[in-house]
Amino acid sequence: EVQLVESGGDLVQAGGSLRLSCVASGFTFDYYAIAWFRQAPGKEREGVSSISSWDGATYYADSVKGRFTISSDNAKNTVYLQMNNLKPEDTAVYYCAAHRGLVNMQALWVFPNLYHYWGQGAQVTVSS
Repeated sequence: EVQLVESGGDLVQAGGSLRLSCVASGFTFDYYAIAWFRQAPGKEREGVSSISSWDGATYYADSVKGRFTISSDNAKNTVYLQMNNLKPEDTAVYYCAAHRGLVNMQALWVFPNLYHYWGQGAQVTVSS
């Protein structure tokens, strides 16, 4: 059974940092792309960042470039999202998602329908 489990969500003050983890089980990261999405109350789910196992390419939403870093530890089947200089507008539930197979991630990574598997989410709250 494929599972994605997020952890690391918390309440933090603006300017602070958090690291989210997404642990995958039931598959290995060969030819998988993992992405982080977030959804704030009353808003649509939006892509935050993605990483592809086959070429290591990473992509970021403009709103988080320079502040967030995605990385993976394939030996641990874990993807991380390091979030620095957090802002109140980063407050959301953060989800990790997995896409199986080669695809043009540069063009497609932001579309939630691309992904086959989703985690349950981790709450990140940034106070001002």
